[in-house]
Amino acid sequence: MPITLLLNVDIAPSFRAAFEQAGFVLRSAIRENDRSPVLPDGDATEIQAVLTIGSIGLRAADMDALPNLKIICCQGVGYEKVDLDAARARGIMVTNGAGTNDTAVADHAMALLASVARNIPALDRAVRRGEWQQLRRNRPQLTGKRVGILGLGNIGLKIATRCSAGFGMQVAYHNRRARTDSDLPFYATVEELAQWADYLVVATPGGAGTRHLINQQVLAALGPKGFLINISRGSVVDTDALIACLQQQTIAGAALDVLESEPQVPEALKQLDNVVLTPHVAARSPEALVAMLDKVLSNLTRYFAGQPVLSPVPGMNTSA
Repeated sequence: MPITLLLNVDIAPSFRAAFEQAGFVLRSAIRENDRSPVLPDGDATEIQAVLTIGSIGLRAADMDALPNLKIICCQGVGYEKVDLDAARARGIMVTNGAGTNDTAVADHAMALLASVARNIPALDRAVRRGEWQQLRRNRPQLTGKRVGILGLGNIGLKIATRCSAGFGMQVAYHNRRARTDSDLPFYATVEELAQWADYLVVATPGGAGTRHLINQQVLAALGPKGFLINISRGSVVDTDALIACLQQQTIAGAALDVLESEPQVPEALKQLDNVVLTPHVAARSPEALVAMLDKVLSNLTRYFAGQPVLSPVPGMNTSA
């Protein structure tokens, strides 16, 4: 019997075909330039599964409108806007894409780091305007500099490897607790890490527990020669504090793939020439998308076959 899957994110026709061949009926509930879940028109009782992402999630009220919902699959690693308490209370499984996009995100972090440090976007625009001149202010190199990583999970570890092995950078980190399997220097607070670092890379999960970890005090500790790079979640950074620091040049610059208000971009950020912005695309390499959607399909097929899912979020049972 076909199983109806509600899509809160768009997927390419080739992936749609794979889901349909596996016995899923797809119903789209997508709103352009919106980050809120959308419930479908018509009968919602047939929907047993939802595909979403962490920055869209699924609220308790949305689950209540889907009386036969059994599983929520988050395409990427994040699941911060899925109401896990509501899901557990209903016995709804929640999975994520752990391990599917780490490489793409780490690569994008390095691209952002190099772009903002070397001022690549501004130089590109100048050349296109017909200007060919040296900058009055030389830009720092990466080699030999200090990079602090907030969140030494799978992505943070891959960023650390790229920085140390690729650019000869010194690497340190902050987590909720020190990792026993890493020899990298650990700083007990984000502020101490920022004070040490030339570049501060945010790679921690989103959610209430990490909201505004990067605040005015941390940015002040990073200092006028420091750069902030965020490839995690916009909520981790206090946007107002960051804008003020960029405007006042109390930090050197920032490179952001995520924003608190995404997809809306604050006008003040658009006006600054010491910030590089990309539209939450760090995880969207072709290879990562294949891996993410393959894992979604595997989790779905295993769940409805009564088998343990591959990547339940913490606190979830592993079978139907």
